[in-house]
Amino acid sequence: MLRGASTGKFRIPAAILRKASSWFIGEAVVFLILGISAIVAPAVAKVPVASLIGWLLTLGAVAHLSIMVSGIGAARLIWQVIHGTIYAIAGICFLIYPAIGVGMLALLLSVLFLTEGVLEFIAYFRTRDESGAVWLLVNGLITLLLGGLISIRWPSDSGWAISSLVGANLVMRGVCRLMSSMAARQCVTI
Repeated sequence: MLRGASTGKFRIPAAILRKASSWFIGEAVVFLILGISAIVAPAVAKVPVASLIGWLLTLGAVAHLSIMVSGIGAARLIWQVIHGTIYAIAGICFLIYPAIGVGMLALLLSVLFLTEGVLEFIAYFRTRDESGAVWLLVNGLITLLLGGLISIRWPSDSGWAISSLVGANLVMRGVCRLMSSMAARQCVTI
C-alpha cells in the first residue's frame, strides 16, 4: 500500500505525488523534443521566431491602441497610446528586419538565461535538503553558462544563439525535470 512521502514539513499523499511526477515526466519529454528540434535545425528556427515575436508585438499594439475607444481618462489614454506605439514600432521592426529582431532576441535571451540561472541557484539553496535538489544547481550552472556564451558572442552569432542555445536549455531543462520527477517517485514508499 502506498503511504506517501515526507518533505520534512508535511506529507504528500502518494497518489498526488505520482500524478504530479507523471505530469513532470511528460513535460520533460516535451522539453527534450523541442530542444533537440531547435538544435538540429538552427537556421530554420531563427527567422520564424523573430516573425512570431513581431506578430505578437503588433497584436499587443492593437490591444493597447484599441483602448482609445473605451472612454478612459486622458492620462490613461496617453499611457496606452505610448505603450501601443512602442509595441507597434517593435513589432514592425521584427517583421521587416528579422535579422535585427534575432539580434535583439539574442540579447534578451542572454539576460533571461543569466537571470534564470541566478533564480535556479536561489531555488537550490532554499531546497538543498530535498531529494533531487542538486538538479536545480546543475540547471542553474548550465543556464548561467549559456547566458554567458550568448553575451560573449553577441551580436555576431545571434542566429546560432536563438536556436542552438535555446535548444540546449530546453534539453537540459527536460533532463532536470525528468531526474527530479524520478527522485520524487523514489520518495514514495511501498
